[in-house]
Amino acid sequence: MSDRPSFGVEARNVLLVAAVFALAPLPVLGSSYYESVLAHLVLIALLAVALNIVFGHTDQLFLFVGGLAGLGAYATGLTADALGVSAWLTLLPAAVLCGLVGLAVSWVAAKRNFTVVLISILTLNLQLVFTEVFVGARDITRGSTGFPYEYFSLEVVASAVGVGEKLVLYYLVVLLLVLTLFLYLRLVHSKYGVAFDAIREDEIAAESIGIDVVRYKTIAGFIGAFLIGLIGAFFARESAYILPGSFTFLAVDVIVLIVLVVGGLRTTLGPVVGATIVVAIEEFLSSAQNLQSWRTAIFGALLIVLFLYFRRGVVRSARETLVDFGLMDEGREGGGGGPTTDGGR
Repeated sequence: MSDRPSFGVEARNVLLVAAVFALAPLPVLGSSYYESVLAHLVLIALLAVALNIVFGHTDQLFLFVGGLAGLGAYATGLTADALGVSAWLTLLPAAVLCGLVGLAVSWVAAKRNFTVVLISILTLNLQLVFTEVFVGARDITRGSTGFPYEYFSLEVVASAVGVGEKLVLYYLVVLLLVLTLFLYLRLVHSKYGVAFDAIREDEIAAESIGIDVVRYKTIAGFIGAFLIGLIGAFFARESAYILPGSFTFLAVDVIVLIVLVVGGLRTTLGPVVGATIVVAIEEFLSSAQNLQSWRTAIFGALLIVLFLYFRRGVVRSARETLVDFGLMDEGREGGGGGPTTDGGR
């Protein structure tokens, strides 16, 4: 039996998250700063969900999340400019381009039996290549100075509802998060999720029972990279300016990886909980003037504590604690509940 909660329980939890995020801006309504912080939190959670699919379930450690997100953002905006069309029309093609990059990386890695370490080295090199292109191709990307990124105009909706564009953008990314979480749930509770976990446990054993390892890894690579490219465009839209420095390894990959580990690999709510914790710590340290010089050290120390006491992730540790105290039903999938995954290991 898998220790992953049933689809129904997890779907209910996703709806609960949606309700919490829907109400979150109300106490700070009108504050552009807090609306930006909330939107940033949701976008980081989205990137962590995408990495969870490709790394958490198939052990393909993509260390070019920032590069893919930047590719999605640049491709969407620059193509819209070149063709003179709305960026809404270029968003999906740009995301597909990112997905194809992820597919190619996964296909090469799977064909050559790359370990997780080799995949991380390969993708880290690609991250450096993307960063160099964003800076070096000045005629196209405007180099290190970047350019204002005001695509996806939301003015019509904002005027109709009577709120600011930042708030409209926030609810848009919350909707994207909910849809992505349901996509994740459908994936891991299907034959794909079973195959992903079999591959992660033992590729040779998975092949011996007829699972096409290359096919399933490339599917995971495409889905993860597609989502990252899609989110990258909204990432640039939220900051209203596109800069190569916004998509570096340190600016994106490190944070997203920490979020995923702290929240819990292979859990549905782990990326959301991890993003909430990490962004809250970052904002607290940024706002405390007397802690500015200690910000990096304190942030590192807090993360060490989280890693020591929540090695399996905050979500899984909290769930086990509640079950132990009889405060929560396990809600696990049984043998007759359809395909199961083994995400709790």
